[in-house]
Amino acid sequence: MLLTIKDIDKSFFGVQVLRKINFSVEKGVVHGLVGENGAGKTTLMNILGGYIQPDNGFMILCDKPYKPKSPRDALNNGIAFIHQELNLFNNLSVAENLFLTNFPLKKPCFLKTINKNSLIQKSKTILEKLDLNIQPDTPVAKLSAGQRQMIEIAKALIADAKLIIFDEPTTSLTQYEANVLFKIINQLKLSGVSSIYISHNIDDVLKICDSVTVLRDGEVVANGQSSDFDKNSLISHMLGRSLDKFFPPKKNIPKNQILIKVKDLSLPGVISNISFDLYESEILGIAGLLGSGKTELASLLFHGASNLSGQIFFQNNDITNLSPAEKIKLGIAYLTEERRADGLCLDRSIYDNIILSALRNYARTCISFIDYNKLSEDVRCIANKVELKAIKDHSAPVKTLSGGNQQKVVLSKWLLTKPTVLILDEPTRGIDVGAKHEIYALLNKIVEGNAGILFISSDFDELIGICDRIIVLSRGEIAGELSKSDFNNSRIFELASKRHANEKFK
Repeated sequence: MLLTIKDIDKSFFGVQVLRKINFSVEKGVVHGLVGENGAGKTTLMNILGGYIQPDNGFMILCDKPYKPKSPRDALNNGIAFIHQELNLFNNLSVAENLFLTNFPLKKPCFLKTINKNSLIQKSKTILEKLDLNIQPDTPVAKLSAGQRQMIEIAKALIADAKLIIFDEPTTSLTQYEANVLFKIINQLKLSGVSSIYISHNIDDVLKICDSVTVLRDGEVVANGQSSDFDKNSLISHMLGRSLDKFFPPKKNIPKNQILIKVKDLSLPGVISNISFDLYESEILGIAGLLGSGKTELASLLFHGASNLSGQIFFQNNDITNLSPAEKIKLGIAYLTEERRADGLCLDRSIYDNIILSALRNYARTCISFIDYNKLSEDVRCIANKVELKAIKDHSAPVKTLSGGNQQKVVLSKWLLTKPTVLILDEPTRGIDVGAKHEIYALLNKIVEGNAGILFISSDFDELIGICDRIIVLSRGEIAGELSKSDFNNSRIFELASKRHANEKFK
């Protein structure tokens, strides 16, 4: 047995987060760890990774007591942790990030002079192993979210760990990149390296994991071989109830009234001649692989650009050159792909983050006195709608929340503005299956009125389950459009990849 976790307890400010956690990980296996947001997965892994200390219980690693006092201590014992939120220095190169704690040095080593040739060569070797077509001297700031995730994985491989903890590793990856990751994990398993794989993607867990532990409310509620579970049984253990349909039934019927008209939108090197309409009561999906321009399109619709050509109309009014603040005032909201970098003020409270974009709507007079009673009541209602549960006090800093709950705060912020058009870029990333179901149901209710949603996702199954129509992008151009009767996972991938056949990551 590689790792044994026995009777681990942990509390924060008097709140019991983990209760008598017990499970083991064998050598050369992939062990899945699943549960809802707030179930205790990340807390448990932070204990294993040396970031926090348990209140009670003990751990055994390679038949020896294991009591890490710091992440460095954990790494020295052979445990590497790939966090859901990436830990890279954007101002440094890929090579510098890879070897930040262990630069190859010129001889004599006591001079502490970096051997740049060796640094580049070693970086190329690890990047080629991950099938990454990235130059080692590329600044991390220029990489996509998916490429940055793969750089984190490369760092763990360099550490030559006995156990690698993957916390939601595919949230920023395309299906192609995810398949590369799964291949690497299987190669590690064959070489005797174990993995703990934390994910809300139940299909992936059942696909690559040998064994699974399910947490609910800080307790182990199921433990066994992956073959002992199917998708429905794992979801039932996670939620404490069955989930009849992953995607709730849709009642909305798109209307003929156009909310957003995009005409010949182009930005050199990013998108080219993009034209489409978004109708009232419609959820319009935008699909594409990494480098397709889908995230860039969302940003341009909201933020614009100085050299942007083409036109954007909202309810027949040209809004191409309006500022984001003016678009918010009109009723347009934009949930970004990178919630921590672009969507949240991490040191501020949950309440402060939710009200951030809607304050002007609660001004009672021309001199803008805020109706805080009404505002507080609406914040509570919105938080309940998005299932921001287990949080009694909205004064807690957002940085203390799990990744999924942080995403719910961002969604709450925009819903409080009562938007007519919602631009959602990967809105369910890092959210558990139960919360996804609730958000899908909430989006269906939103479009049952006269609102429209532009829904951008890397998950083709999600697009098929939630959208009324899907536009597929490839290298910044529209490769095709599918009506609901033509939805097909293979067809979406075919359109998305038709100009990527001979390319790797761009």
